[in-house]
Amino acid sequence: MTNNNVTSTPLKSRLHNPDIVVAPGVYDALSASLAEQAGFDTVYLSGASLAYTKLGRPDIGLMSLTEVNDTLGHIRERSEVSVVVDCDTGFGNALNVMRSVRLLERSGANAIQLEDQTYPKRCGHLQGKTLVSADEMVGKIKAALDARTSEQTLIIGRTDAIATDGIEKALDRANAYYEAGADVVFVEGIRSSAQVDKVMKQFKGRVPVMANMVEGGDTPLQDAATLESMGFSMVIFPGALVRAFTHMASRFFATLKADGTTDNFRDRMLDFKQLNDYLGTQKMLELGQQYENSAR
Repeated sequence: MTNNNVTSTPLKSRLHNPDIVVAPGVYDALSASLAEQAGFDTVYLSGASLAYTKLGRPDIGLMSLTEVNDTLGHIRERSEVSVVVDCDTGFGNALNVMRSVRLLERSGANAIQLEDQTYPKRCGHLQGKTLVSADEMVGKIKAALDARTSEQTLIIGRTDAIATDGIEKALDRANAYYEAGADVVFVEGIRSSAQVDKVMKQFKGRVPVMANMVEGGDTPLQDAATLESMGFSMVIFPGALVRAFTHMASRFFATLKADGTTDNFRDRMLDFKQLNDYLGTQKMLELGQQYENSAR
C-alpha cells in the first residue's frame, strides 16, 4: 500500500523550507511502510533500532554496513519515502566512508549521517564516548562528498563533542564539518535551551540543523512545532518505535503466558485478514496469476 501523500519534493529542498521535517525511526520495510501510511514523507533508518531489533543488543557499534544496506534495500523496494540513513562512523576510515556512501546511495539513501566517534561507536546518549580528531572527521566528510554521485544525496555531519569536550568544542567541530561541505549539521546531545541558542546563533540561516529526540536521553523532549520555532530543519525520533513495540510486546507475551491464548489481546491486534489487507496480499496474488495465465 503506497501513500499518495508522499511528496515528490527532494529532501534537500524541504530542508531549506520553513517547515520542519519530522522523521520517525524505522528498522525494516514494514515499519517504513507504516510510517508512510501514517503520512510521513521522511524516515530515519536508525542504527540503534537495527541493533535493538536484529540483534537484541544495545547500540554499541555491533551492526555492519552490509546489514544497514540490506535493510535500506528492503525499505526502498517497499516504500517511496525519503530515507535518512544512520551510517555511524562510516564503518572505518575515509576509504570505508567512500564505500559506505556509494553502497547506500545506490540502494536509495536520500541522506547519509556520519559521526565523529571512534569505531566501534556507541549510542549518542550513552556515557564513555571517544572521538576521532576533527581533522580526521573533516577528511571523512570530504571523502563522502567525493563518493556520492548526486548532490541530492545529502551528507549529514554529526558531532558528539558536547559529551566529551563541551558545547564550544562541539560548535567548532560542527562548523569545521559545515565548511568541509556537509549539507546538514547535527550537534548530538544538546542539554539545554542555552545550548540550542548557541547552536542556532552559529548555524541558523547558514545550513540546516538536525535535532534528535530520545525518550529518557540527554536532550529534553520537545515537539516538532517547538523545535521548528527554535530553528531546527529536521527532527528524528530514532528509537521511539522500538520502545513502543517493546512495551507492547512485553504485555502481549505476558498475556499469552498467563492465559494460554491470544484472545484477550485481540482488541490490540490486527487479525489475519486485516494484516493481509494492509500488506496487499490479494493484489500481489492476482498480479502473479496474470503472469501465470499469460504463459498459457
